[in-house]
Amino acid sequence: MNDAVSIAAAVREGKVSAVEVTKAALARIAMRNHLFNCFTTITAETALTDAARIDREIAQGNNPGTLAGVPFAVKNLFDIADLTTLAGSKINAENPAASLDATAVAKLKQAGAVLVGALNMDEYAYGFVTENSHYGATHNPHDLQRVAGGSSGGSAAAIAAGLVPLTLGSDTNGSIRVPAALCGVFGFKPTYGRLSRAGVALFSSSFDHIGPFARSVQDIATVFDVLQGEDDRDPICTKRPPELCLPQLNQDISAIRIAIAGDYFTKGVEAEALAAVQKVADAIEVTEYVIIPEADRARAAAFIITASEGANLHLEKLRCCPQDFDPATRDRFLAGALIPSSWYLQAQRFRKWYRDRVREVFQNVDVILAPTTPISAPLIGQQTMILDGEEILVRPHLGLFTQPLSFIGLPVLSVPIHRQNALPLGVQLIAAPYNEALILRVAAALEAKGVVSVPVIFNTLN
Repeated sequence: MNDAVSIAAAVREGKVSAVEVTKAALARIAMRNHLFNCFTTITAETALTDAARIDREIAQGNNPGTLAGVPFAVKNLFDIADLTTLAGSKINAENPAASLDATAVAKLKQAGAVLVGALNMDEYAYGFVTENSHYGATHNPHDLQRVAGGSSGGSAAAIAAGLVPLTLGSDTNGSIRVPAALCGVFGFKPTYGRLSRAGVALFSSSFDHIGPFARSVQDIATVFDVLQGEDDRDPICTKRPPELCLPQLNQDISAIRIAIAGDYFTKGVEAEALAAVQKVADAIEVTEYVIIPEADRARAAAFIITASEGANLHLEKLRCCPQDFDPATRDRFLAGALIPSSWYLQAQRFRKWYRDRVREVFQNVDVILAPTTPISAPLIGQQTMILDGEEILVRPHLGLFTQPLSFIGLPVLSVPIHRQNALPLGVQLIAAPYNEALILRVAAALEAKGVVSVPVIFNTLN
């Protein structure tokens, strides 16, 4: 029982208690977190209290929820009642504690999940590596010398290391998908606005999404279904009625039009990442290619908008206490503060044009395959790499294939490709807005074929 759905079923059926599951998770974290540096806060006392309440509900014959007794943790930019929301920063540590749980945290608790802590991240979610100068680097469980990816590195690594079966992260330019790929787990970024961001510290409001990490497609679909629904606390959260994906997982995918992203998504990438895409394509007999036009410009525009919006959000702190920022974050925010307004406006105009062009692409295809990252996990501290004979910076290049997609809020799932004696890679399954069910159906078919999976490191109840 390494996945959330199986754990919840065992708890509901009385095969194991929620308290036992929670104690086991807390013991694993206490024993192993020092290897990976996933957790920045552990909420042991409240977790055990919540688990005991779930056991009482079961004893009384009540339904404790879809995720009964499942331990989970969240990136430390989600509000947790009575704790200070760090967002990976030293500055925020001086803030008062949150008065309410973030909506997503509250919904998971309502479904019976048990919060066991908060997870490490790049400061203010501005990064792809989770090398945090305040709280340390998170280590990739597949090779402790390598990065876990970011900015939701703690969230991905905690799944890969088997510390918990379910975590939440956020994605601006790839911050769920990049660490999911590098750590070899499932990471889901639904459509922009599909899930509530209320109680989440934002980086770039017009980009930010939240989403789950897990060990199975079924877990991803279950959590997505739990988290759906409008929320007045988040003005951009859609009013669209929820569409439950779990009941659709095992439907036939033969009528789904699937293609491989060509051109931009085949350049500046190591051959092994393209081979991962081809492995997925071969498994479901995909041979067609499509072009997502001007993806390079979309990435450039995404850089401009996120740097500008992020800098504006933190401008007061940049003026008063720049020394308290992580240097890597501070320097990029300062650069963003100097971007001319005309550049920002032009990038937003291009955004509308690009959205229209991609909408045209999806008139002829339902799901598109692309690499998640151009390389497997680089070493911690690695600054540059050689691709196509050119020396380039590692950090920004990790988002090469993710930024053009979140730029217009497309739903994307990164599925894990594990290779013998090699680091894992990810493949993005991309669809038009609000077509999460199609993505998850394709992923479920790939999982059933054994093409995508998360290997068991140790049993989550041990």
